[in-house]
Amino acid sequence: MSDLISAPELDALLKGDAPFALIDVRESGEYNSSHIPGASLIPRRRIEFIIGEAAPAKGVRVVVCDDDGRRAPLAAATLERLGYASVSVLDGGVNRWASQDYPTEWGVNVPSKDFGEKLEVVHHVPEISAEDLHERIERGDKLVILDTRTPEEYQRFCIPGGRSMPGGELALRITDVKKELDEDTTVIINCAGRTRSITGTHVLQRMGIPALGLKNGTSGWLLAGYELENGADRSELPEVSEEGQAAAEEYAARLAAEDGVRYLSPDALADLMARGDTETVYLVDVRTDKEYGEGHIPGFRWWPGGQAVQRADDLAVVKNSTIVFCCDGRARATVTASFYRQMGHREVYVADGGAPGWVASGRELSTGMERAPVAGLGDAFRSVTLVSAQELHDNPPPVTLFVDTSQDFSGGHTPGAKWLSRSWLEIEIGGIAPDKDAPIAVTCSNGRNSALAAVTLAGLGYTAVSVLEGGMGAWRQAGLPVEQGLTGIVRPPADINYLGVDRSYGEMMNYLRWETELGVKYAQG
Repeated sequence: MSDLISAPELDALLKGDAPFALIDVRESGEYNSSHIPGASLIPRRRIEFIIGEAAPAKGVRVVVCDDDGRRAPLAAATLERLGYASVSVLDGGVNRWASQDYPTEWGVNVPSKDFGEKLEVVHHVPEISAEDLHERIERGDKLVILDTRTPEEYQRFCIPGGRSMPGGELALRITDVKKELDEDTTVIINCAGRTRSITGTHVLQRMGIPALGLKNGTSGWLLAGYELENGADRSELPEVSEEGQAAAEEYAARLAAEDGVRYLSPDALADLMARGDTETVYLVDVRTDKEYGEGHIPGFRWWPGGQAVQRADDLAVVKNSTIVFCCDGRARATVTASFYRQMGHREVYVADGGAPGWVASGRELSTGMERAPVAGLGDAFRSVTLVSAQELHDNPPPVTLFVDTSQDFSGGHTPGAKWLSRSWLEIEIGGIAPDKDAPIAVTCSNGRNSALAAVTLAGLGYTAVSVLEGGMGAWRQAGLPVEQGLTGIVRPPADINYLGVDRSYGEMMNYLRWETELGVKYAQG
């Protein structure tokens, strides 16, 4: 049984040095509206999918919170069932925390966004407006536009003519990019909004390479009335020459000295990894997915460097923990580690020599994309009753539930299904299915969340629960009719936080103003 922790006790934890995780188990839309500074978002329905990587040492203290204290105890019970030995629930949730005049904030990935605005203010990171850039493009000026988002984001939409250059690759490859260009070509860095543009431009600024960050990124471009390019395929990264590697390694050495990045030999790394069952140690490979898949140090997970910085609160959920970054040498890992040091993380290291150094020490690499298993999913599939899409279509039960997000539900569900997020299952199922002996079918996008939900329903005493095998993917593959839209919803959706061009123009403007406002305190200081 989890303990309650009061707001003052949590405040003391947040100000202390002990390792612990503060997890907000609400949905992303709720979290975005208001949350406790320092809280990481893991929606209650996603705990089994994320917690193994978020909190790898099960002895660490975990505090869970919601708004009013209804979902957090359910999440705590899940964590305890998964073997976490020290779980506490914030008494009264975020509501009581705020009522006692403790701070809250809104937005997502706030630590990195705050850091980005600090960089811009303190270091005067140079920028260019959308209007100025558009004028230069129309005039035919010599430009190279480097998009520091993920390749997937880039391919959805980009500044016309831009090329993909994920932020974690920038320092390593910029020397070879510039070799392709005329000397007087202007380098432009952009992302979707502000943070990755600012951090990427600052990398080049610190390397002594002139560059301009696109103010407000693709959002600013849209707000200025210009169109984005969709489906761009300029994603091929330049090969790294000896000159480019040397320049990046020299830059990394300077960062390490100035920012306090420390290196671990393969032997020291192996010793640290051996303590992973009792201490929280995050092992992060920041190379490209192709490089990672071809061979990585066992136990390291893949987070490309730019995303590792952008989503630092998602990566390092346990505060005051140890983080080790790895690449193919020192350069990319050191750049990422440098940002973490600047953001206030103390125990930050780089695996010296990276994956090749590990091999040179006589150890082996793993191949493929390493993923933590979904906790309890195997047992769930072994205990539930699976039905095929055709069987469910031919014999629909009185109640069919869809337990993924409202966005997934709106995109397509079985006709007549009701949306009930797995986060709210125990709380609201009684109003939908009061008869525990009546048949219920559970569906989701791919069958995984529905299997876990079916186990929960069985634990609540429901005796005739079945799961759509393969989820809506299998239903569509069978060519069966699909209903779309928010029909059959049980509660107004608050589970999706719309980002980038999925926002309205008004939401974009408010969000960009919020980001910019984060830097005001640094200008005043």
